[in-house]
This record gives sequence, C-alpha cells and structure tokens, in this order.
Amino acid sequence: MPVPWFLLSLALGRSPVVLSLERLVGPQDATHCSPGLSCHLWDSDILCLPGDIVPAPGPVLAPTHLQTELVLRCQKETDCDLCLRVAVHLAVHGHWEEPEDEKKFGGAADSGVEEPRNASLQAQVVLSFQAYPTARCVLLEVQVPAALVQFGQSVGSVVYDCFEAALGSEVRIWSYTQPRYEKELNHTQQLPALPWLNVSADGDNVHLVLNVSEEQHFGLSLYWNQVQGPPKPRWHKNLTGPQIITLNHTDLVPCLCIQVWPLEPDSVRTNICPFREDPRAHRNLWQAARLRLLTLQSWLLDAPCSLPAEAALCWRALGGDPCQPLVPPLSWENVTVDVNSSEKLQLQECLWADSLGPLKDDVLLLETRGPQDNRSLCALEPSGCTSLPSRASTRAARLGEYLLQDLQSGQCLQLWDDDLGALWACPMDKYIHKRWALVWLACLLFAAALSLILLLKKDHAKAAARGRAALLLYSADDSGFERLVGALASALCQLPLRVAVDLWSRRELSAQGPVAWFHAQRRQTLQEGGVVVLLFSPGAVALCSEWLQDGVSGPGAHGPHDAFRASLSCVLPDFLQGRAPGSYVGACFDRLLHPDAVPALFRTVPVFTLPSQLPDFLGALQQPRAPRSGRLQERAEQVSRALQPALDCYFHPPGTPAPGRGVGPGAGDGT
Repeated sequence: MPVPWFLLSLALGRSPVVLSLERLVGPQDATHCSPGLSCHLWDSDILCLPGDIVPAPGPVLAPTHLQTELVLRCQKETDCDLCLRVAVHLAVHGHWEEPEDEKKFGGAADSGVEEPRNASLQAQVVLSFQAYPTARCVLLEVQVPAALVQFGQSVGSVVYDCFEAALGSEVRIWSYTQPRYEKELNHTQQLPALPWLNVSADGDNVHLVLNVSEEQHFGLSLYWNQVQGPPKPRWHKNLTGPQIITLNHTDLVPCLCIQVWPLEPDSVRTNICPFREDPRAHRNLWQAARLRLLTLQSWLLDAPCSLPAEAALCWRALGGDPCQPLVPPLSWENVTVDVNSSEKLQLQECLWADSLGPLKDDVLLLETRGPQDNRSLCALEPSGCTSLPSRASTRAARLGEYLLQDLQSGQCLQLWDDDLGALWACPMDKYIHKRWALVWLACLLFAAALSLILLLKKDHAKAAARGRAALLLYSADDSGFERLVGALASALCQLPLRVAVDLWSRRELSAQGPVAWFHAQRRQTLQEGGVVVLLFSPGAVALCSEWLQDGVSGPGAHGPHDAFRASLSCVLPDFLQGRAPGSYVGACFDRLLHPDAVPALFRTVPVFTLPSQLPDFLGALQQPRAPRSGRLQERAEQVSRALQPALDCYFHPPGTPAPGRGVGPGAGDGT
C-alpha cells in the first residue's frame, strides 16, 4: 500500500526539494540506458547467486560505479512510495588474445580472425537489493555496438527504475555480471526516517518516543537483527499514539532494532537500529555472551548478536592470573577458553570445570608432533614451556623424570588431542613437599633413627589393620543388578577391606564427572597397593567388546553405564601394556555369566565365579605378601550368607522370571 503523502512530507520535509523528486506512474519496473546502447529488463526476478569469478574470454562489459537517486512511485496524486533508482556505469575490460600465427610470424593473421574484434559486446548485469525484511535480484541485458567498444573506456550506463523500500530502512545494493568476471560492486543507501520515532536517554533508562496522533493505531516490535538467519523477535505490541516506551539499559545490545508500522493492510514498516555504536550496548553484549562446551573438543559461543572476535586456548596456574597462551600453540579451531575483541580480553572461562572439578596444582605437559612420528614434550610454567628432560632450575625441570614416568604409566589425564599435539594434566600433589620432606627425613635419620623405625612399623601395622583398598567397577545393567553389587560391596566391607564403589559416592561422581572420579579413585587405590575388581555382567561384556572393536566409545553417550564406560579409558591401557596382573582381578556371578564369555584380554588376570569360588576370590583380595589365613573359608561362608538373599531376590523374584537368564553373550542357562 502506498505511503500517504503526509507521511512522506514528514520524512522528507515540506520543501521544494521534495516537490522536485521525479514521480513515476504505475507499478511496473523499467530500464533505460545511455544513447547508443540497447538494454532490456527481464520480466521476473532471478535467484541471487553470484557464483565464482571466471577468466574473461576477451573484452567484456563490467560494472564500474553505482549511482542512486530517490524518486517517487505514485498510484494517485498524493499516495506515493519512496523508490530507489540505480544507475550502473559500464566499461570495457580485458582484450582480445593475440592469434598464435601472428605471435609466431609477427605479421597480420588471416582476416577471418579480425571479425570478432568488430562484433558488438553483450552482458547480463545483475542488481541485488537487500532491505529488511525483503530481498530481490533483477537482470538487465545490455548490448554495446562495436563502434563504442574501446578497451578500458566507459561506454555509458544502464538505469533501473526502481526498488521500493520502507522509510528509515537501510538498502544494500550489489552489482555483477553473469558470468562474474570481477568482484561485485556494492553500495549502501540510508533512506530518510520518520521524525515521529526517536530515542532519548534518561539516566539508566532509554525512552522510545512515538509522537503519533491519538487516533493513529500502530504496531511496535523489538527484535535482534542477525547477520545470518532470520531476526529474533523480542517484544511486540499494538498501540495507539502517542506513546513513550521505557527500556532498561541492561536490555540494550548493538543488534537491538525497532520496527514501527501503521495498523493498515499492506502498510510499510519502518526499521531503525539505534544502538549499534552505543558503548553500553556493547558492554551488555559481552556480559550476556557465554562459552558452552559441546564435546571435549567442540564449543559454542552464545550471544544475542554476531561477535567479531578471536579465540585461543590458554592455561592458568593455581592462583595465577592472567591466563597464559600455550607456547607452542595447539590448533584453536575447535576449542577455546579466551575470547578477545578489539585487542581486549572480553571473556574467559574454563570449559572443563564440570568434568575435572576445581582448579588443581597439576602440571600441564604439552606434546608436539612432527613429521615421521617425531614428538617432544614440555611442561607449561609461568616462565614458558620447559622441555623435558631438562637441566633448568624450574620446578618442572627438577621433577621432569617423575612426570615422564607418570605419563608413561597412565597417571596423567589427557585433555586434548589433535594432529599437531596433545595436552596432559599430571598430578603434582605427591611432589609438592617432596624436597622438604627429604631434608626432614635426613635430620630424623641422624637424630632419632630408632623412633623412625618404630614409627614406620607402627604405620605398617596400622595399614594392615585398616585392610587393603579395593575399587569395585561394574556396569549398571539394571536396578536389580545394582542392588546385588551393593550387597557384595557391603559384605566385603565386613572383612579387612576398604571398598570403594560409585553407588556410595554419587554426589562426588555427579560433581566431578565419571572420568575424573574414576581416575582419582584408581590412582589412589593403586598407589596404596590396592586392587581393582572388574565385576563382569552381560552389559559389561558388551561395553568391553565395543571398546575392543571400535577403539573408542562415543563421547556423547549417556546412560546408566557412564561410570563403567568412563573407566575403560584408563583400564584398557593397563591390560594392553601388561600392568594389570597383581593389581586387577575379575569376577562374575554364577548363572548370570560364564567366565569364558569375558573377553580374552581381561582373562590375563584371574576371573572368579561367585559365590562358588568365594574362597579363592577373597584370597586374591588379600595383600600380595599376606599369609593365607586359616579363617579364609569361614570368611567366605560369612560373605556367602550375606550375599545369598540378594542373589535369591535377583534370580528368583516372586512372580516374575529370573532377570539376567539368557541375556547377553555367555549368559548361563540357570542350571
């Protein structure tokens, strides 16, 4: 619907300039060109697909300049739309290739090859318009006679009438040829806005003032303008003028735009984006931005508006500030903790805090990989990245041998891995006071050797009285099996054993994440000379087979098996590298799984069936050098009695078939 004349008068001003605007009658688009040229406008719009730049086959017509002019397209004397006329200036670019025989003999070629030089030039010129919420492309065909073809010279222009746009809108125009021989031209035209819509500040608040008559009904919408994708609506309301809308300063962001239109059929909508350069809006934008970890190596930056920024992976020592860059750097396309804009740090987050727990005094080892499988290791310190091994006087250099041993023994946690290198976190808690402890022990050795010996004996007796540590790992196939595992863990606690199982540590497991929780438990158990018990079930066997077949488990998997799935990443290296015997034992329940169903890799350690082999199982859980107790059979009967009610409930629940029979690979037949 055309804009009423009084609105155009408000926008353009009642002056001779307005009255002198050319008026076009009728809704049809048209084109005309300079004298000597011929041009034609396609009847319908085309798809806006510029395509790639291709080499010119010879002289071609190319757009060199865009010129715009405001005109009025009127259907009635006083009902007109503001329209944008565009003139595309053209020139001849390129030249004819010299014929081969002319290059060779230095003379004129056959007169037949001169014919193309005397031909006219044709071109298809595309004009592309974008003005929220519309976009369109039109095609102009232009022909230049041979007499006007002069290399590098302008041949005239072609004019398009015209592109309609709303008052106050920003029109972006591109021009190029099909095929495209050169980079497209572009031009931005800001159309005049209505004076009855303006923005004013009042302290921390912002006022949208709409000086509209009391009878005028209009719509008002606030939205986030997006560079890619459609706008995101934020607020909409139908109002009657005049109105003053108050916005809180915390709601301002650079892409917040305002749209106003009369509540009439096919009314033209006015759009303004007044906060693009507002410093408060830019501060609010960064305060609202958040980094979110999708997987261990992919991230998402959430923000209301598009953000030109650089991202980099960095590290921070315990109590250190600021976050320091990795030297040499890892590739940062997939992960970030630092976001910078305009050379200023805007956002810094530790994306792995949920899975790794609070910041620890660990040492970060950076592994870089070169050609032919060459690799080097260095430890990140405030002074730089210290190569390992090294004779430097830094903390990491003094402990370099121990750090490399921890890395080779699987006691370091891998945080990052790609083609360029990897990042490892190695625990430092056992080395923090090692130097001072050695000095203290040396003094005690000379001053109180006997007291030290008695103290060591006392500590040994106390450790023996506490019992050996045992970490119980299982796959939570169902709730009944979890109750069975809980009964076994409770029965083992009655013996001189210190049992750890995730059933009793759900809060820590939730806070730290399965990988970090198991890594800490496994490290502590093995450091204390304990034993890790793998309790196999059909679900556990299936997960082990999946790992052995694929070599990795899906990082996005979630479900009841997460703890056991996470433990396999640390358990498998111990078995593959031959470190499992003496530190691991396996077990499964009679009638639920036959030992032969356990993958062969895990049968390199003893696998016992319960409760039929309880005495041997309990013997394997004792300290390696502990004497075989005569009460072993008695303790086995004690555990069997405590376990029997849970077994009966699992295999023979009242009124239901026994769960677990015939389920999974190697399931027993129940006999």
